[in-house]
Amino acid sequence: MIVKRIQMLGDTLSRWRRAGLLAVLMSAAACAPAADGPTLRIAYVDWSSSVASANVVCAVLRERLGHPCELIQTTADAMWRMVADGEADALLSAWLPDTHADYYAKYGDQLTDLGPNLVGTRTGLVIPAVGVGRQTGGRGERTQPALDIDSIAQLAEHRQALGGRIVGIDPAAGIMSATERALDAYDLEGFRLVKGSEAAMTQSLADAIARNTPIVVTGWEPHWMLGRWSLKFLDDPKNVYGGRGSIHTLVRPGLAVDDPKAQGVLDRFAWGSRDMEQLLVWIHQDGGRDPYAQALRWTQANPRRVQAWIGTNGAD
Repeated sequence: MIVKRIQMLGDTLSRWRRAGLLAVLMSAAACAPAADGPTLRIAYVDWSSSVASANVVCAVLRERLGHPCELIQTTADAMWRMVADGEADALLSAWLPDTHADYYAKYGDQLTDLGPNLVGTRTGLVIPAVGVGRQTGGRGERTQPALDIDSIAQLAEHRQALGGRIVGIDPAAGIMSATERALDAYDLEGFRLVKGSEAAMTQSLADAIARNTPIVVTGWEPHWMLGRWSLKFLDDPKNVYGGRGSIHTLVRPGLAVDDPKAQGVLDRFAWGSRDMEQLLVWIHQDGGRDPYAQALRWTQANPRRVQAWIGTNGAD
């Protein structure tokens, strides 16, 4: 009798649990916006800034407007080509006018430029600005870096200390082709540009800073590494890397007709370096495990900015 009652109690609790779980799921579904519109396909590259922009826009579309969104990770050249060919709808990572000048010349007439989503970018060669450990000594003076120079032109004098290496990122990135031009422009014979990834580059930088050994890397702003370490851009008197620029949003022609709601959000999407760097730091602190979750966290922390992107009524 006791065993039977225990079994009956277990069955009752099991039904209650199933009913409770169903209620929770139904409540969550009721709170989430209903799917609205075709899936917006955003092409991006595994660069910290590109990951941040793609995820934050996708989070706004999905979570605030109930609009389907798909993120497509690819290479820089493929990102431009996919949008130009209609395989993707948008890219948020066009560094103009200098870094992606070649891609713009190749694909620009097949794309619609919605203008800058971030103003004030910079690219170039970067070195640690102070030595390892404390950034100031006992008397308050700044500790000396392993490589104490100010200009790209001075690199030739330190080729042996640097092992003839400039640590770069993926070979399709615009900053890599600019750095190849810099090797010629500054007569940096005996130097080679190390190809890899952004993650490998920042790890090499971290290791060099920890050991206080000289290093030169390809760098850009905005980037989380500028907030974590004391770094400086080397002067570029020959203007190989160009001046300050912007990151633009480009879409395929016809998107405004096919998906006006998404086009409206993309057209209004704009933020500053500090906004992006806040998200970049969160993604980095999370080890890059879930950039979408960090982007969603950012949207919740910046409701006014998000409201400006989606418009007064959340629709066009």
